[in-house]
Amino acid sequence: MQSSENTHSVQFLDEQLQDVITLLEKQQLEKSLVRRGPSANHELVEAMLQNQHQVRLQEKFESLHPADSAFILESLPLDQRMAAWDAISIQHDGQVLLEVSDAVRQTLISGMESEELATVAGTLNTDEIADLAADIPKRTMLKILRSLNSMERNNLTAILSYQSSQVGALMDFGMITIRDDLNLRAIIAYIRKLGKLPSHTDKLFVVDQYDKVQGILPLQRLLTHLPSQQVADVMVTDFIRFQIDQDAAEVARAFERYDLISAPVVDDEGRLQGRLCVDNILDFIREKVDEDLLTQAGVGEEEDLFASVWKSARNRWGWLLINIVTAFASTRIIGVFEDIILQIVALASLMPIIAAMGGNTGNQTSMLIIRSLALGQINSTNISHLIKKELTLALINGTFIGLIMGLLSLLLYQDMALSIVMATAMFINLWVAVLVGLGIPLLRHKFGKDPAVGTSVILTAITDSMGFFIFLGLASLFLIR
Repeated sequence: MQSSENTHSVQFLDEQLQDVITLLEKQQLEKSLVRRGPSANHELVEAMLQNQHQVRLQEKFESLHPADSAFILESLPLDQRMAAWDAISIQHDGQVLLEVSDAVRQTLISGMESEELATVAGTLNTDEIADLAADIPKRTMLKILRSLNSMERNNLTAILSYQSSQVGALMDFGMITIRDDLNLRAIIAYIRKLGKLPSHTDKLFVVDQYDKVQGILPLQRLLTHLPSQQVADVMVTDFIRFQIDQDAAEVARAFERYDLISAPVVDDEGRLQGRLCVDNILDFIREKVDEDLLTQAGVGEEEDLFASVWKSARNRWGWLLINIVTAFASTRIIGVFEDIILQIVALASLMPIIAAMGGNTGNQTSMLIIRSLALGQINSTNISHLIKKELTLALINGTFIGLIMGLLSLLLYQDMALSIVMATAMFINLWVAVLVGLGIPLLRHKFGKDPAVGTSVILTAITDSMGFFIFLGLASLFLIR
């Protein structure tokens, strides 16, 4: 594996990607040259060249961290990706599958045989198999389940029984449990006998005979207290634990707030079910952020950069069709006031400004609300104060921006009535934009829906339509005589 100081360098990743692309292109070029040459020993020469390049690719991926291999696979077109995937050792396939995006993982698994998938699963822990379960065919998954021992099967079934947004779906079982009647010397001897600690182990979990968590023993205390002391005297009893069915977003905030590395996961009776580690939390946060960005952009699901055109098109059609409807609604509003626009041509150049400012203001408000909801900062006790604050801000911004736009309109067109209409329309539309920016995410959250989904598209449609209607409506009332 490459040293850690290199693996996080963007330049390093780009260099490795270019090396792999060069090897793949040479492989393809030599293959085409052999096929054009004399037919004698044609297949033998091609096989020899294929083996040479395959060995070079294998050596390249052997030296890389699975996350770096995943980056390279995600950056390659489908044909090159599959050639590179074949060069990765089956011992490393599982870790690479865990690192790649969901969309790319689907393309890789779709080209694997059932036996190969079962072999890959044998190199993974139970919680890691659970991460891949959604993309593994059902028959293969049943074969994998049958290959596990009873404890592993029960653990895997337990993880899969929870939704992806619950703690139970994120936990693992790599924890060390101890009893409180032992001394620290015995614990240290036990750890030495194990030979290694599970990753992200910063504490040991103290349980009783019924597996109920009594406390935690941080490694720092284990190393700094006298070996003769009892666990009961050294352990921490005021510790953070999480319920197995608790919301993962809430738990992620707790990990950030308390700087946690790991924490026990318990059932309703306080029995230890597993542990939650910071790496799983980071993966959850990254996936949630990616999902929110995609939904705000109107993309149905995570998309493979090199997926087929047809698949990518279907993934994007949903909100595009909604945009068509909203765009037609805006044009119909303009059509109603067509005669006014023909009489006062300046209206046509000022309309987009009203709509754009409304959209920007609404997006500022909605993004603030969505972020605050995600962080759990909005509740029944402070929501009224938040609404009052945002509406007051809308009055101030609407007045300020309205006056500026009114003055600019007066300078451009030397028409006081038009400038007053512009200032008033800007004020009203910014007020409407804030109301919509508040209302859409708050209402979606109240009814148990993701506040980020569709908010930007709906908000833009409303602010555009209302901006045109308000501006042209005021113009028809005060500018046409």
